[in-house]
Amino acid sequence: MFQHTPVLYDEVLEWMRPVSGGVYIDGTLGGGGHAEGILKACGDCTYYGIDRDPAALAAASERLAGYPGFHALRGNFHDAGELLSFHPGLKADGILLDLGVSSHQLDEGSRGFSYHADAPLDMRMDPAQKLTAADLVNELPEKEIARILRDYGEEKWAARIANVLCERRRQARLQTTFDLVRCVDAAIPRAVRRRDDGHPARRTFQAFRIAVNDELDPLDRALRDFVDMLSPGGRLLVITFHSLEDRLVKRCFQNLQNPCTCPPRIPVCICGKKPKVRILGGGAIRPRSEETERNPRSRSATLRVCQRLEEENA
Repeated sequence: MFQHTPVLYDEVLEWMRPVSGGVYIDGTLGGGGHAEGILKACGDCTYYGIDRDPAALAAASERLAGYPGFHALRGNFHDAGELLSFHPGLKADGILLDLGVSSHQLDEGSRGFSYHADAPLDMRMDPAQKLTAADLVNELPEKEIARILRDYGEEKWAARIANVLCERRRQARLQTTFDLVRCVDAAIPRAVRRRDDGHPARRTFQAFRIAVNDELDPLDRALRDFVDMLSPGGRLLVITFHSLEDRLVKRCFQNLQNPCTCPPRIPVCICGKKPKVRILGGGAIRPRSEETERNPRSRSATLRVCQRLEEENA
């Protein structure tokens, strides 16, 4: 069964402000927890739920079968425009992105997302995708592996882990998640691992998961596309779980709010670039202590919200 605990549930409903007759897009449907809350709150609305994981789509579709306005779409939210091309000129009152790996994907050991379960090195959010973590781990050059670990995992021991990994794969192909964990353990000194706040392999797994699923590179463009799909006053809500995603979302929102490229000394803007959004909530919105105690996985979650400006100001 697809178990799903939506993070920042109350905050999403508060900032989304669902209204009857509205149009909403969920780019990362998952188990449908946020979707059900929004559908209940608005009573009568159109809700497009996108996900590339067929297990998530099946579970959410079953959960939301009683809502006639719900429509499931299989695909990547990066391609939302194409997925929704059957509705030309669609404008949404609210769009939600809950980025990263879901609780179900982590808990289903066979998917290869978790360093706590021995499983094939997979990490694909879309099982139909050909590229797996095993392909990257066993075939990429050492320098590229180090770059992935450094850029996507912010791993201080990236070069050493990449070196150990390449030494071991010369002896035998790395097949499982525990093979990868053992490489990390061998690369990071025991004293450092003892001081680490959390599992020492978590950054390595994050890095390969991001690389396998191409999570970061298309994100800025996707955020801008979603802003263009909002009605005036519509809101884009984005939940992130690590600093790389959060910084990217923060920079994008700030640029959309203040796109002017004129030198500071010029008293009047001459570049002609106008704001498209207004950032809401003071920037980062974090889970309440009650939620982090109830669901420890929510501790790293951050919600950012922006609102599309009226057309004449955009």
